[in-house]
Amino acid sequence: MAKHRVQVTETLLRDAHQSLLATRMRTEDMLPCCADLDEIGFWSLEVWGGATFDTAMRFLGEDPWERLRALRKALPKTRLQMLLRGQNVVGYKHYPDDVLEKFIELACKNGINVFRIFDALNDLRNMEAAMRFAKKYGGHVQGTISYTISPVHTTETFVKMGADLKALGADSIAVKDMAGLISPYIAYDLVRALKDKVGLPVQLHTHYTSGFGTAALIKAVEAGVDTVDCALSALAMSTSQPPTETLVAALRGTDFDTGLDLAKLADIARKVTETRKKYSSFEAGIAPVDVNVLQFQVPGGMLSNLVSQLRQQGAMDRYYDVLDEIPRVRKDMGYPPLVTPSSQIVGTQATLNVVLGERYKVIPEEVKQYFRGYYGQPPAPMDPEIRKKAIGDETPITCRPADMLTPGLAAAAKELGSLARSEEDVVSYALFPQIAKPFFQRRNAGLGGGEEMAAAIAATLFQQADAKSARSASSAVAHGPQISPWKLSSRGIHTRGF
Repeated sequence: MAKHRVQVTETLLRDAHQSLLATRMRTEDMLPCCADLDEIGFWSLEVWGGATFDTAMRFLGEDPWERLRALRKALPKTRLQMLLRGQNVVGYKHYPDDVLEKFIELACKNGINVFRIFDALNDLRNMEAAMRFAKKYGGHVQGTISYTISPVHTTETFVKMGADLKALGADSIAVKDMAGLISPYIAYDLVRALKDKVGLPVQLHTHYTSGFGTAALIKAVEAGVDTVDCALSALAMSTSQPPTETLVAALRGTDFDTGLDLAKLADIARKVTETRKKYSSFEAGIAPVDVNVLQFQVPGGMLSNLVSQLRQQGAMDRYYDVLDEIPRVRKDMGYPPLVTPSSQIVGTQATLNVVLGERYKVIPEEVKQYFRGYYGQPPAPMDPEIRKKAIGDETPITCRPADMLTPGLAAAAKELGSLARSEEDVVSYALFPQIAKPFFQRRNAGLGGGEEMAAAIAATLFQQADAKSARSASSAVAHGPQISPWKLSSRGIHTRGF
């Protein structure tokens, strides 16, 4: 195979701080390093999407659209990339197509160049509209395979998915290994097969949780991968990505040399190390390498939040019982990859099964919606006995879940009324009404968005609104799946999104 220069996507401004600092890094702490980052020559900088959108309003009192505009201005030379959850957009349920399209249109307008589009079940029906809209508005469409391990997930099935993504118009293929499960030799085989049989540029995203990270990237490089995801060492390893400097140094002087300046990278990392100290209270505090991920296939962010929730319930002695239960629930549900929102759904049910002492004694509404088909088609058949226990004799839907939804933009604009100052405000409200409305009220009252007190008030208002929605969950079927990943109860367990 011909050797070639490898390109790098830097995750410092999105996934790295999402994985290690609970997505709490403020825009004001991102901007000082942007001029230096812009000079490095990364293939792209991942700066938006995932959990950053709602967290900005919910906890930081920031407008995510303002963040994007500020980063676009500060990074004029570099592609900006976001993580898009397909029909889930940046939320935890499916949204109608008009909301999805307007979100993508405005994301392009405000500075996003590359859309990494995935679905938690690898259901292409939940990705095709997002891919079509991103292409329509001039974005680079990165069709994404959510990598996982199960009896039904093989190199062959992933390659077939890559070919299907190409047929849908993908410009490149990303392998998204959100739990750090991909071993070096599997990475080699999968990348080589995708390159040979699909014929699009291939990018590998992994996390360091298992300890495989850097080795997996290097074997992927040997197999012909075009681009790899890394994080500057100041926010690398553990549940984040492999360190950028290590990969750059390892490939220096070879035919795969990235061409990136190691000294400049190290200088930026030193500055970010100081910034990280400001967020020490949000550190997950888990080991640099957690082998549990290899046994239980649970993403690192989900592990750290599981610990937090069990402590709050006084049930830390059941931690390994829950870890044992998660693979069983995942099998019952047809082996979904554990990524937002399926990780929340599986984790919630597994925890309830253990804490309540009886499997499926309580089944949250989100789990019932999953069995009804409102999240899409799982990779394998669901256990018929468990499905019957969850939804009785109901017949699951077989259409694309979003086809069950009515348009949402006009209603959102009407409900928000004069609080909206822009189309972006309407989209934010359509996605997260309980978070966006109090945020806009504070903003329009001139209270400012960055005060911790205001953020705490917003979180409280959201919890109150969410509790109200829980009481009316019986109407959820008509409106598609709802998920509340912020607390452990019969409704859910907070597990950090990916």
